[in-house]
Amino acid sequence: MEQITDGRELLMVIAGGKMHTFEDILALPEGERAELIDGEMFMMASPTRGHQDASGWFFVQIFNYIQAKKGKCRAYNSQFAVFPKKDDKNYVEPDVTVVCDRNKLDDRGCNGAPEWAIEIVSPSSVKMDYERKKKLYQESGVEEYWIVDLEKERVRVYRFMEDDQAKDYSFEDTVKPGIYEDLEFDLRRLKEYLEG
Repeated sequence: MEQITDGRELLMVIAGGKMHTFEDILALPEGERAELIDGEMFMMASPTRGHQDASGWFFVQIFNYIQAKKGKCRAYNSQFAVFPKKDDKNYVEPDVTVVCDRNKLDDRGCNGAPEWAIEIVSPSSVKMDYERKKKLYQESGVEEYWIVDLEKERVRVYRFMEDDQAKDYSFEDTVKPGIYEDLEFDLRRLKEYLEG
């Protein structure tokens, strides 16, 4: 009988669930995407146009800022592979990822916690983004996590290196990331872009 050493694995076996690994992600039919948190697989729905617009808006501003500053960090848009716990049971694809430690990067993606992750909430991902991913990012060492909620017109910011308290910004506010002192996002411009 296979030895089970992890308490979560034991719970999943008792519940009749399967402990998934990255191999299961690779075996998915073409066009299907999923993420893993502690061996549990979560299928991903196709993003809406608004979701893609918001993701692109943040990515372009971050990318252009890094390029203008000749910064060492790298910004990646969605479908970039992140293995936040450096194992095969945790795999996510943040909508925007910023990695400053180049040693974490290889051809597969990011092995370890990125400095900054941004998720755009979809109707199907509310619990995932606000609860499961928040916990995963916090546990794995992500410095900053933003949840962009288009329906609520809000950006929730966690700066885990400071504390685990969230600060909410409306689409009428300006917000700055903690990892860059002179980068700011005028969320009114995001709102205008989404409505345009």
